[in-house]
Amino acid sequence: MTTTNEESTKPAVWFITGVSSGFGRSLAQAVLARGDQVVGTLRKDAQIAEFEDLAPGRAHGVLLDVTDAASVPRAVAQALSRAGTIDVLVNNAGYGLFGALEEVSDAEARQLFDTNVFGTVNVIRAVLPHFRERKRGHIVNFSSVAGVIGITGCSCYCASKHAVEGLSESLARELKPFGIHVTIVEPGGFRTNFAGGSMKWSQVESPDYAETVGNMRRFMSSYHGTQTGDPAKAADAVVRAVSADTPPLRLPLGPDAVDVVRKKLAAVHENLEAWLDVSSSTDFDH
Repeated sequence: MTTTNEESTKPAVWFITGVSSGFGRSLAQAVLARGDQVVGTLRKDAQIAEFEDLAPGRAHGVLLDVTDAASVPRAVAQALSRAGTIDVLVNNAGYGLFGALEEVSDAEARQLFDTNVFGTVNVIRAVLPHFRERKRGHIVNFSSVAGVIGITGCSCYCASKHAVEGLSESLARELKPFGIHVTIVEPGGFRTNFAGGSMKWSQVESPDYAETVGNMRRFMSSYHGTQTGDPAKAADAVVRAVSADTPPLRLPLGPDAVDVVRKKLAAVHENLEAWLDVSSSTDFDH
């Protein structure tokens, strides 16, 4: 990111969606602790004062439901009015939906994508004109290890995070000429509320999936609060990535996430080599 000397010494302004808890709150706290400003989005009016009390004058709360496309530009305009600029956009708002594909209703799947995918798109579209005008900025999109591999019992959630991965990778290419960076964050298991109150299950539970998705249901029922990942350390890692001279496109977080990525790369390579003759045999004969 190209900056002037004056810009490089100014506290940065971060626009973070979903700062009431989890990674959003941990990241907001880490950013405020280093002296930067945060405009954080919240779903309830009662949450604003509590958030702004974290750092009066530097923590700014705005109401936003990322699925309400019409309200997103207004929230971004409010952020610019209060903080003057936006340097880093973090799309953190989202949730997990578990259940076999056959168990998940159309309404449940669409609400998931409206939040995890189209909510991210809505916010990016609203902020990009500001970034392009300044010829700088950094977009951080929260994905998951579920955006790297498919996981039994959360096909729709994995699909939503795979969509975020593809969107982000393409976006990085589109925005490179403008000096705008994109980083995809891929956390493993962290002790947030993801597996607690933020997680949703399909309302239908089929006995046909008792030995597959049913096992996932039983595992997740005791998983909350046992994750080995520290959200505060994840937040510090994101700050380090954003501050780097050459920020990463992808940032797996946690030893479990690193292991997932390594196994995925090995599996893709093994599959490619096993079917190489067939895969390479489709050109016209000369």
